[in-house]
Amino acid sequence: MGKKVVIVGPAYPLRGGLSTYNERLCKGFNEAGDQCSILSFSLQYPNFLFPGKTQYSSDPAPDNTDIDTAINSVNPFNWIKVGLKYRKLAPDIMVFRYWMPFMAPALGTIARIASGNGKTKMVAIADNIYPHEKHFYDKPCTNYFVNSIDGFITMSQSVLSDLKTLVPQKPSLYVPHPMYDNFGEGMDKQAAKMALGLEAECSYLLFFGFIRQYKGLDLLLKSFAESGLKNKKVKLLIAGEYYEDATPYKQLIKELELENSVVERNDFIPNSEVATYFSASDMVVQTYHSATQSGVTQIAYHFNKPMLVTNVGGLAETVPDKEVGYVCEKSEVAIAKALNDFYDNQRETEFSANAAEFKKRFSWNHIMDGIAKVSTGKI
Repeated sequence: MGKKVVIVGPAYPLRGGLSTYNERLCKGFNEAGDQCSILSFSLQYPNFLFPGKTQYSSDPAPDNTDIDTAINSVNPFNWIKVGLKYRKLAPDIMVFRYWMPFMAPALGTIARIASGNGKTKMVAIADNIYPHEKHFYDKPCTNYFVNSIDGFITMSQSVLSDLKTLVPQKPSLYVPHPMYDNFGEGMDKQAAKMALGLEAECSYLLFFGFIRQYKGLDLLLKSFAESGLKNKKVKLLIAGEYYEDATPYKQLIKELELENSVVERNDFIPNSEVATYFSASDMVVQTYHSATQSGVTQIAYHFNKPMLVTNVGGLAETVPDKEVGYVCEKSEVAIAKALNDFYDNQRETEFSANAAEFKKRFSWNHIMDGIAKVSTGKI
């Protein structure tokens, strides 16, 4: 008989990469014969703290997924109530997604109370230990959370190193971010361009996902201008919502005279349209200033897309340089050189074939096996 597992983190009707990940992981556990559900948020962020247009998905609800939308992130009485509920339900494992210290009081309190049954093991998948944008409360909140957990999974070696500085004695494993395989099949490139209203004769480099300073769109724009590709039939396709003031980016596009070389689709891209954007592109570009790991990489792998990443955080751990793409130093010149090499030497077919082979190692079974191991301490 399988285990009873509860994943604690965002899920439908909340949108975004965390929700997509949690729903796919839940599906994996259930397909493996376990009984898995998701404990999600009734209130994830107060509206004044949320940088985007809406927290809610326009996609249909995931099939056959039990989601309890119960956690209020700012109400301590709610945390106690939810903790007591799950202490009584007594699942074998609760898997907490930890991505920012703001959530630490709620998640840490629920974990402490639920573990009072003496049965349930508390495991965390730690996306970050220290966030990209720093706050005075980061360290005490993170300490509160990590000390409520029995074992940890990280999806980059850099996060594992950060974790070891806080709880060196607790079981922890690095397991690469699994490949997103829940966005449907890819489509013909020209058909995808047509569906998006893009010019058929142009080639497109894709910058995908919400836009914040650490993701380095400014560096990509400068690198693209440096490369000289703006004088060829190559364009940047920027697909994602601004989570900060867009003005500096708009000004940079104007200053670099990239108005005719940039296509912006600045809304949240629903899951139903992800395949179209990736299929229309030649390469996915992630010129991050800082990073841990990226779900965008694992969407690119699903569609066998070459990638360019900067050598920060854990990005380079899953993108073999000159095999499935480029690992570049955080330099306009280095990135521009790679962009030119990609087109001048027609690397797309070779890198795509390599990506199709390399992606086989990013199985959801690996993350489920890792959770089982750290929950027992047998690593």
